[in-house]
Amino acid sequence: MVATVRPARRAPVTRNRMGALIALVVAVFLAFVLSLALGAQTLSPAEIWHAVIAPDPGSPATAIVRDLRLPRTVLGLLIGLALGAAGALMQGHTRNPLADPGLLGISAGASFAVVIAIQFGVTGLTGYIWFAFAGALLASLAVFSIAAGRRGGPTPVTLALAGMAISALLSSFTQSMLISDDASLNVFRFWVVGSLSGRGTEVAVEVAPFIAAGLILALANAPALNALGLGDDVARALGQRVLAARTVGVTAVVLLAGAATAACGPIAFLGLIVPHAARALTGPDHRWLIPCSALAGAATLLVADVIGRLVVRPAELQTGIVLAAVGAPFFILLVRRRAGVVKL
Repeated sequence: MVATVRPARRAPVTRNRMGALIALVVAVFLAFVLSLALGAQTLSPAEIWHAVIAPDPGSPATAIVRDLRLPRTVLGLLIGLALGAAGALMQGHTRNPLADPGLLGISAGASFAVVIAIQFGVTGLTGYIWFAFAGALLASLAVFSIAAGRRGGPTPVTLALAGMAISALLSSFTQSMLISDDASLNVFRFWVVGSLSGRGTEVAVEVAPFIAAGLILALANAPALNALGLGDDVARALGQRVLAARTVGVTAVVLLAGAATAACGPIAFLGLIVPHAARALTGPDHRWLIPCSALAGAATLLVADVIGRLVVRPAELQTGIVLAAVGAPFFILLVRRRAGVVKL
C-alpha cells in the first residue's frame, strides 16, 4: 500500500491572513473616525462629515476637526504605521521577542540630539525634528558599525549588545546635560513624554516621505527576513545575501522609528507589543506580519490617543503614558512566558 502525501492547505491559511488584514484595515478606519469624534467635546458623525467634506468657516465643529483633530489623527496614523512595522522588523532581525525599535539606539540618539538643539537655542517642534532625526540616524549607524565588527556583518546578538551599549552611553550624556540646566530640562520634558498633541500639519508633511520610504523598504525586506529566521547559515545556503538583507532592514527601522521619534518623542512599548498581537493573526511569515503589524500599530496608537483625551477630560493624558500603562504589564507577562522566545 503506497502512502499518499496530502498537499499543504495553503488556501485556508491565505484566506485567514487576508481576513485578518481586512479586519485591521476596518479597525484603523474606525479608530480614525473615533479620533475625529471624541475629545473634550464630542462631535456627531454629521458634524464630522460636514467639517471634512463641506467645511463652514464659522462652525466650531469645523475648527475643531480641521485645525486640531485631523492633523493630529493623520500624524497618529503615520506614527502608528511606522512603529508597528519597525517593531516587527527589529524582532525579526534580532530573533528576540523582547526587541523594539529603541534597541538600535534610536530613542537615545534622538533625545541626545534634541538636548543639543535646545542648548543651541533651537525653538519650535519643527526645529527639533531634524535634530532628532539626525541623532537617531547617527546613533543607529554607530550601533550597526559596532555590531558588524570585522567578520562581514552584524548578528542578532551583536546588534542587541551594541544597541544597549550605545543607548546607555547617550542616555548618560543626556542626563548629565539636563541636570545642570533647568531651562533645558523644562523644554525637553515636553518632547520626551511622547505625545501627538501640539503637532500641526507641517510635522506630518515633514516625516511622511521618510515613513513612506521606510515602509517600502520594510515590505521589500520581508522575504529575506523569512530566510534569515532560519539562521544566517541556512539563509546563505538558500542564496540570500545576509549583509545586504540586514542593511536594508536596519535602514528601514531607522527611517521608520527615527521619523516617528523625531515627530512625537519616544513612544515606548508600541513596537514591542503590536508585532506579537499581529503574529497571533498571521503567523511568522513576514510578508503578512509586517503590513499587519503596521495596521495594528496605527489602530492601537489612535485608540490610545483617544483614551488619553477621555480619562481626564477636559485635560489630556499623553499618548506615551497611556501606552506605557498597557505595555508595561504586557512586557512583564512576555518575559515570564519563556514560550514566546521559541515562537519567533
